[in-house]
Amino acid sequence: MRRLAFLTLVSLAFAPLALVAAPAPALAQAAGAAEAATPAFASERISVEVVGAGPDVVLIPGLSSSPDVWRSTIAALPGYRYHLIHVRGFAGLAPGANGTGPVVSPVAEEIARYVREGGLNRPALVGHSLGGSLAMMVATRNPDAISRLMVVDMFPFLGAMFGGPTATPDSVRPIAEQMRSGIAASAGDPRRAQIEQTIAGMVRTESMRAAAVEHSMTSDAATSGQAMYDIITTDLTRDLARFTGPFRVLYAAPPTMPISADMLGLFYRSAYAGAPQATVELVPDAYHFIMWDEPARFQRELREFLAAR
Repeated sequence: MRRLAFLTLVSLAFAPLALVAAPAPALAQAAGAAEAATPAFASERISVEVVGAGPDVVLIPGLSSSPDVWRSTIAALPGYRYHLIHVRGFAGLAPGANGTGPVVSPVAEEIARYVREGGLNRPALVGHSLGGSLAMMVATRNPDAISRLMVVDMFPFLGAMFGGPTATPDSVRPIAEQMRSGIAASAGDPRRAQIEQTIAGMVRTESMRAAAVEHSMTSDAATSGQAMYDIITTDLTRDLARFTGPFRVLYAAPPTMPISADMLGLFYRSAYAGAPQATVELVPDAYHFIMWDEPARFQRELREFLAAR
């Protein structure tokens, strides 16, 4: 019972992820974000921008997010060839794309195809939130092609946050369906107000909140809703053992979290126990967007992780 109560509290903390995903189709069409796909790679699922030179690092943003979330990180850590993934349908890119059928697993397959066809040399994968789920999928399905893995503020089975310790993908499916429908139906000024309120609890740095709001507002409804459904009903816990390379997990414990940082840490470590080499570390004073709220700490963590032998 104590564990069930604990998971219930954690679920309340992660529920805002669904609200942030709620998009505005009209604004998405107006955004008209330019694509930055590499000439040698064409995909209906993702666009990729390449920045810099050096060892390959693939950066994957979260739900309804833009690759712009990584710009400050890239500027602070030169010496790598960064491959910035942009999921079509998110943050103004190709409204309507990824709007039919599953999103997350097919996108993970496309990222893996990009790694293969782009000739990347065992890249490091870094994923935030939903991007962390994508990074885990790619790494565990293609362990020989990936050198190292960093997950930023995401669990391997988000469904457990909503369904408790006995949750399975099937048992949380009704919840996921409700969230998918709710995201698609959200509209108008009330939706923007809710997103702004939610982002305030996910981005501590006030100057960065407007960008996160607009990324969400210019995302496609069907794509965001389906992606949320996918990550709630996908359990990667047992797959973690397939990847044996260096593995780092960073997480945040914002003040809106209804449990202590110590309790949250226990749950994170338990969730990643299937990857015994994984190191799990709290980043104090950060909210969900760790790379924005604690940039110096995040950049140091990433620099040391990428350089470690």
